[in-house]
Amino acid sequence: MKITSNLKLASLPLTIFFTFGMVTAVPAADVSKLVKEECADCHEKTGNSTDGKTPSIAGISVDYFVESMEEYKNGARPALKLKDKDEDMKEVAKELSDEDIAALADYFAGQKYIPQKQNFDPGMAKVGKKLHRKYCDKCHTEGGSSAEDDAGILAGQPISYLKYSMDNYAQGKREMGKKMTKKFKKMQKKAGDEGIEQLIHYYASQQ
Repeated sequence: MKITSNLKLASLPLTIFFTFGMVTAVPAADVSKLVKEECADCHEKTGNSTDGKTPSIAGISVDYFVESMEEYKNGARPALKLKDKDEDMKEVAKELSDEDIAALADYFAGQKYIPQKQNFDPGMAKVGKKLHRKYCDKCHTEGGSSAEDDAGILAGQPISYLKYSMDNYAQGKREMGKKMTKKFKKMQKKAGDEGIEQLIHYYASQQ
């Protein structure tokens, strides 16, 4: 899951992306339209989700965003279909061109991530912190709050989404790299389902 660090061009009037050595520019107005039409209903304009089932995508790295969208496109990553929404992420990703995805990746990388305020169990979070340091910290540094890892942001994500994501990993519905698979299975064997729950509350506690 480790990829190169992201590039932020928030100060430029155009969003720029690179494809096979060529540089293409997407006007800022078009990026705003994409955000409004394809993303804002679930992730808000800033990428900071306000409901309990949708992850915040503000501040995540360009490479992680692109990788995630490619996984949705090819079906490697499961997508939760919300009852009040017409499409899930797989359908949204398939509608977007590579140029659209690159432009959106750069846009959301430039947004400030805001951890979600939510209830959590302090006791479980305390144990979860220890589990994170032992099994997760090498790839998800700073308690899972660093975008520079190119592994997404875990800290401050909604509990319901974290549970959905962890369950997909545990049930084999979502692929993991070799290192993550080894660590995840080792943690499961040692701490069981309770350990996963404790990790979730640790990430939720970072607000």
